[in-house]
Amino acid sequence: MLSLLAAALCLQPAWPQALPTLGHGESISLGAERQLGDRIARELYRDPDYLEDPVLDEYIQRLWAPLVKAAAARGELSPELQERFAWRILLGRDRSVNAFALPGGYLGVHLGLIAIVTSNDELASVLAHELSHVTQRHIARSMDDQTKMTPWLIGSMILGVLAASKSAQGAQALIVGGQAAAVQSQLSYSRDMEREADRVGYGVLSDAGYDPKGFVSMFAKLQQAAGVNDNGAYPYLRSHPLTTERIADMQARQQLSATMPVVAQDMTQSMLAARARVLSQNTVDALKAWTQDSKINSPQASAAQQVGALYAATLAHMQLRDAASADRSLQTLDNRVQATGPASAQRLVRLLKAEIAAKQERFDAALSLLAPASPDTPLARPELIATAQALVRLPTQPLRTAVIAALRELVLQAPQDAQAWNTLSSLLAAQGMTLASLRAEGEAQMARMDWTGAKDRFRAAQDWARSNRLQAGDNIEASIIDTRLRQAQSLVREMQTER
Repeated sequence: MLSLLAAALCLQPAWPQALPTLGHGESISLGAERQLGDRIARELYRDPDYLEDPVLDEYIQRLWAPLVKAAAARGELSPELQERFAWRILLGRDRSVNAFALPGGYLGVHLGLIAIVTSNDELASVLAHELSHVTQRHIARSMDDQTKMTPWLIGSMILGVLAASKSAQGAQALIVGGQAAAVQSQLSYSRDMEREADRVGYGVLSDAGYDPKGFVSMFAKLQQAAGVNDNGAYPYLRSHPLTTERIADMQARQQLSATMPVVAQDMTQSMLAARARVLSQNTVDALKAWTQDSKINSPQASAAQQVGALYAATLAHMQLRDAASADRSLQTLDNRVQATGPASAQRLVRLLKAEIAAKQERFDAALSLLAPASPDTPLARPELIATAQALVRLPTQPLRTAVIAALRELVLQAPQDAQAWNTLSSLLAAQGMTLASLRAEGEAQMARMDWTGAKDRFRAAQDWARSNRLQAGDNIEASIIDTRLRQAQSLVREMQTER
């Protein structure tokens, strides 16, 4: 994917991160910074490598939520900043080890980063570091008054930096001459900012209940990955120099902390890392390699490593459409996890079973695997999304009504959940609820900041309402659609005047 500015530590830019100059940080309002982030994020949502994966999304959000809560409790995250910024995390299908922070509270994680971590604490340490860059307003503070640029120009330059990871030649078309010099000198955080993000992030990580040793071990992994990621294109665009001083500082902080036992990689985390590896490298050759991982049966590999290799092999067989091999590998995986794995690992295997069943068009089997233990137990988001997708492919069932209600509750609580809106739209259409389905399509486009697409969907819904007899409840939907259409039209006008 467009490499997002390497927000985390010493890595080649991947999606975005630090910014060129706009003026003193205090001159950049929260609203202006948010608008700049929105402009860049709109392009990232359109990139084909942007990934919506319910299993990995849930994993990242589970690690992220305690960090945000801890930052707010410590006074690092002000109520105004929490309200005004986006606080969205985007996943990128990129095998480079990277993460990023954008203006306005957008954060992103490459699958390559998830693939190499061996504990929740390591990944949480990167998220805490990135969160601290945002809460300390390092993006705004890194803008000096020597270079005055329009926000649109800055956004274009950042997108050019992102393009460099795919094609240095393509990036040169966007970053040339004096602009290249500006990027070279400005696309980095100062050493003081890096130390501050380390210090604040360390405190946030600890207060959130994570083992701060994750910072130290993650630094070691990132130092290794820096050389692996470097393809020679725009080496000066590294945004987080990982100095020995920073590593030593983290080690010193760790020595001052209460000693905590080293936690070995568990089966759950190993399978999540395996999922990230396969989804980030899904060419035929790479998939075949995952099916032949020597760790599957290696006596030197730990139980967690063996399970992770089995999970990767099973997922790769599924991607290769080798149903028989996928079933055999899945059965071996299931036997090992059932014997010694925790409930969280057993759940990941069930989700994988349901995913494979759906891929084989055995939707009844998928529903059976996804059903909660008790009828009163609500479905977690991955199970809910997968259940709805299976129901779309089956004849009308009473379960549809309950799942539609659950999806509506989900998007009420998380209106920026584009995948949930799209899934709801498909299920509503299968249920014959055309107007509500069109509205949900529009909401999905709004969540991805595709204002033009949203306008088209809301207008199609409006036209449908005028031409068809409305069902019970459609009058409310029609009223909401009218309002949302006006909002989308306004956003389109704003976008057209940005340049």
